[in-house]
Amino acid sequence: MASNEFDGRILKMDLQREPLCIVEGKATDEHMDDDVQITCFTEDVHDITLHFQIVHLSKQIYAWIGCNNAKFGHFYAAIPTRPSNTVSVTSLLKGDANNTGSSMARRLVMKTGLSIVLACNIPNDSPILEATAERKLIEKLRSLGYITPVSSTSLDKETMSS
Repeated sequence: MASNEFDGRILKMDLQREPLCIVEGKATDEHMDDDVQITCFTEDVHDITLHFQIVHLSKQIYAWIGCNNAKFGHFYAAIPTRPSNTVSVTSLLKGDANNTGSSMARRLVMKTGLSIVLACNIPNDSPILEATAERKLIEKLRSLGYITPVSSTSLDKETMSS
């Protein structure tokens, strides 16, 4: 395909449609499957604005965290690995397994049991900001029902087996 054909296709797109993502709400579209839920929200933390987008599919969550802007940042995929019940994480764009976001993606898989794709543009030298962003994301995932609260009896069983 020549580049001018591609440019022509982009120009023909309907740019008048309302955006699918609504601040602090779920988006709906007649073309979307019922199993897809999109949630966007913004948090102001210590004079820094964190933007979040969560796309929940039937067995996967895509999450994006933007710090002060809409840049894509580092991009990670994390999945539960069987039979050892560990989590495997790989970097898809920018960065390596030690950068901001990789450990967050690992912990999200452990909390949800789902595959996680995480895009994150939080600066590497801001561990407090990363922890705050993760906490806000987990709070939202919990309120949406993607993370079920662990009962005290489950914790007791885990503690006894350790």
